[in-house]
Amino acid sequence: MMELTPLDPSQLSTAAQRALGPGPGRMMASKGMLPLPPADQVAVLYQLSLDADLTIATASKATAGTLPDKLLSGTLADPTLDPRILHYFGTVAADKPTVFDAIALNPSVADATLAMLAGKGDARAVDQIAQNEQRLLRHPEIIAAMYMNRRARMSTIDRVVELAVRNSVRVPGLAAWDEVARALTGSSPADAKVDELFATVADKITADDSALTTGDANQALPEDAHTAEEDDRDIPFDELSIPAKIRAATIGNAIARGMAIRSPIKMVAAAAIKSPGVTEIEAARYAGNPGLGEDVIRYIAAKREWTKLYGVKVALCRNPKTPIAEAGRMLPFLRERDLQSVGNSRGIPSALVAQAKKLIMQRRGGAK
Repeated sequence: MMELTPLDPSQLSTAAQRALGPGPGRMMASKGMLPLPPADQVAVLYQLSLDADLTIATASKATAGTLPDKLLSGTLADPTLDPRILHYFGTVAADKPTVFDAIALNPSVADATLAMLAGKGDARAVDQIAQNEQRLLRHPEIIAAMYMNRRARMSTIDRVVELAVRNSVRVPGLAAWDEVARALTGSSPADAKVDELFATVADKITADDSALTTGDANQALPEDAHTAEEDDRDIPFDELSIPAKIRAATIGNAIARGMAIRSPIKMVAAAAIKSPGVTEIEAARYAGNPGLGEDVIRYIAAKREWTKLYGVKVALCRNPKTPIAEAGRMLPFLRERDLQSVGNSRGIPSALVAQAKKLIMQRRGGAK
């Protein structure tokens, strides 16, 4: 993220300095009411957006977002413009195609600004940014922003990921980068048909998923909690390519993650559990699901921010796919009722059952 700091007033024109001086002219300037050349206008509006007077700062931001497209696009194309000004107008006016193009194509634009634009632009805008391969390799955060942008075409994503892999560049910010990179091996490049299919899926995996993402993971969940219903009807997830499935699991909602985590393809399931959207209650449900792959359960058991939750501990101890060493480490933290549940289970390793029964006996013996 680029830090927006005040400009050096001495570097501004006399007209701009006058507009920023004390008196009522500052408020008039914030509303675009002073006759200033376009370059001075954008510099003044940027400077006033950082003003300590909230009224002036708010007025300046409102004015910046409503300047005529032609004025903005022509002014922001100037390669001598300060990168901070380009970034600022990228946040307030980049929804206008001509303004977006002026900023994205300006050689003075900062890498952080392109990353920001890559994350908010439409498919056309992302395609344009993707053309600058030198920038992508120098600042791979741009690729990460593209990847997480639901509107980016799958074919574009495949192309920039392949570029990074070919140049041995690891993209930061994507926990499932290893799976993303490996999925391209042997996969056919995405075409217009794949783009259309992914766009259809992307529209469907943004629905309300609160029923699957709410709950208290600090409490032991019912043993069948992992069977929570997922409304995945009419989502053609299985028709997606492996790279597209991984991306859907990464940027989609709990319904998408639920479909992906059940995939027999290990890298798809791994991408689902590594998704930044996974909530604590999802982790607890997945932890108790014996139908999921061992790699998924092992990942949950190794993630300390999840295993500190009581519900996750209980779920892992009940799951026969949890590594015995990990389950044994969590067992002493279980309450007696949950220990009994583990001790009476026929599905988990006998060594763990025996350890649970021993703990129960020790607790009861100590209470006498």
